[in-house]
Amino acid sequence: MLKKKLEDDLKSAMKAGDALKVSVLRMVLASVANREIETLKKEVGLSDEEVLDSLSKELKKRKDAACQFHSGGRRVLAEKEEKEAGIISAYLPEEISDEDLVRIVEESVREAGAVGMGDFGKVMKAAMAVLKGRASGDRVSGAVKKILSSCQASAAK
Repeated sequence: MLKKKLEDDLKSAMKAGDALKVSVLRMVLASVANREIETLKKEVGLSDEEVLDSLSKELKKRKDAACQFHSGGRRVLAEKEEKEAGIISAYLPEEISDEDLVRIVEESVREAGAVGMGDFGKVMKAAMAVLKGRASGDRVSGAVKKILSSCQASAAK
């Protein structure tokens, strides 16, 4: 299980004296524990898929914070957030290629019977279910908007 791996890596980082990794893994495990409490799964624990979802959310927070720090001229803090993001992303599956992302979104559009931007939510839900953490919501959203807008343009002709 992924949660067990995170816990084991936390112990290893503590023994190695890697303060940054210890801090990041503690934050991630706290996020996982909070999610267990929210979903009433404290006794059984989260599935690996749910842990991956928590990791993805934590990664997004770090990336957003790094962007904010960069735009605010806080280079040192931005670099710290980027290092934390690097640690978190090591536990996530490899990002899917743009070509595969487009193919999956196109399949999701067909499955949902989508014809325009009004079907955005249905397509996003279907695509995210297939992708399961292999692409950020921003990337998926961009691909869905592009494909649905081309569908809408084709239908209007």
